[in-house]
Amino acid sequence: MLTQHGAALASCRAAWPEGAVQLPTILAALAVIAATPVQAQLCDGGRVPTSADGRVLGHLPYGDAAPDALVPVPSALSVNSCVLRREVLPDLQRLIEAAARDPAAGGQILALSCHRSITYQEAVFCREGQTDAAQRALSVAPPGHSEHATGFALDFAFRPRRNDCPDAEACVAATPAFRWLVKNAARYGFEMSFPAGNRQRVKWEPWHWRWVGASATVPGAARARALFADARVRYPAEPAVPRDPVVIAQVAAPPVYMGAIAPPECRKGKCKVARAKKR
Repeated sequence: MLTQHGAALASCRAAWPEGAVQLPTILAALAVIAATPVQAQLCDGGRVPTSADGRVLGHLPYGDAAPDALVPVPSALSVNSCVLRREVLPDLQRLIEAAARDPAAGGQILALSCHRSITYQEAVFCREGQTDAAQRALSVAPPGHSEHATGFALDFAFRPRRNDCPDAEACVAATPAFRWLVKNAARYGFEMSFPAGNRQRVKWEPWHWRWVGASATVPGAARARALFADARVRYPAEPAVPRDPVVIAQVAAPPVYMGAIAPPECRKGKCKVARAKKR
């Protein structure tokens, strides 16, 4: 995303000897960089503007999860082979098993699409070449700006399918399994990233959920909440995992010195502040 900036810095480094300090040169280079509009390169070399906060076509930036942080999702829990952060698996397994036991779910909830590398996300975003990038961004995040890359987000599938509704379509919201998910997901630390009418103006995706842990003390939850902090504040999930209350430690009240301030003098219902006593 910042390729041109890196190139500018590289050319600056080549301009002075190793170890030399040339502050004016550095400042001039930074001025050039600051004046250069930041753009993201998408499909076929096309570029789109990047907002000051890193958003591209309305999507917030997310880095890719390290490969050693990801583990396979057991086949019994997924439709396709996929990987997630290892911290997500315990809650995912509990959620899926709980839904399978509950007659109200009317079937199964399974993992459909999990972690996507930035390279894979580029292929997903660019495969619909007939539409412009802004139109595609309504339903697919640009590479480098997908929650899937974090390893904390996934798409759910609902089985059995109802009324021939395909996966990853709004009609899944009519299934008993989805209604069960809405009612129970927060207990397992999952929240719906893109609810209907969301402020981010992303297509409603009832199948797309992110894991933030049922509480901040769950292993991995602090990292997930830090990654999604901006999204959770600016574009709230619905339903959402309740936020942890801010606990302010009890502070002892300051001492009160009796007699330091004289009581007001009152006569016939009228009061005035007494003069300070001379010492």
